[in-house]
Amino acid sequence: MDNFSFVSWSGGKDSCLALWRSQQLGFQVTHLLTALEETGSRVRSHGVSVALMRAQATALKLEIEFLSASWKEYEQKFIEKLSSLKSFGIKSGIFGDIDLVPHREWEEKVCSSVGISACLPLWNADRLELVKEFFRLEFKARVTCVDGRFLDETFVGCEFDQSFIDRLPAGVDACGENGEFHTFVYDGPNFINPVQWVSIGKKTFVSPPEYGSQTYYFDELDVLADLVQ
Repeated sequence: MDNFSFVSWSGGKDSCLALWRSQQLGFQVTHLLTALEETGSRVRSHGVSVALMRAQATALKLEIEFLSASWKEYEQKFIEKLSSLKSFGIKSGIFGDIDLVPHREWEEKVCSSVGISACLPLWNADRLELVKEFFRLEFKARVTCVDGRFLDETFVGCEFDQSFIDRLPAGVDACGENGEFHTFVYDGPNFINPVQWVSIGKKTFVSPPEYGSQTYYFDELDVLADLVQ
């Protein structure tokens, strides 16, 4: 019997490397699952458009599912979507977390609630070694968001490459595992073609007081206009 899998998908480097590793291990990945902000127009935390995410999924030859929710209703909406995915024959979920135990515990909890197993192919890997693997495999990514507590606006809109890593201040994780930055992957060994993107501008966002009034810098990416369906 087929044992299909989905990937919890931000479109960034960690979820992309987790997808690649799981595919090399023989997982039959069929779906990506992406969480959107409340408006349903852009990826939560990463700021990438739905149209660009669809283009990315097409380049990876995978189906993509979306959920749109506030942080307060996120878990409920996620579990509902997992139940829907299970109807496609999904037996396991792939996650790109590296070593944050509360994240793993949450993923295992929500998956087990619907009878799906959680798999974390990057778990406990050395963070800098993961970055080196990403570069060695010739994935290509752009930095779409940075947290102003760690990085200034000059870091957003950059290529995620060795020069970006070399510029990072002391104490900032090379994988951005603490939320220092987020990326969008537009090409790699499992892409049938590069995703054609365009930056439609940079913006500064300050989170609501209940979420700390933190400053974030975004490079808003979208598909090239002539590629929009």
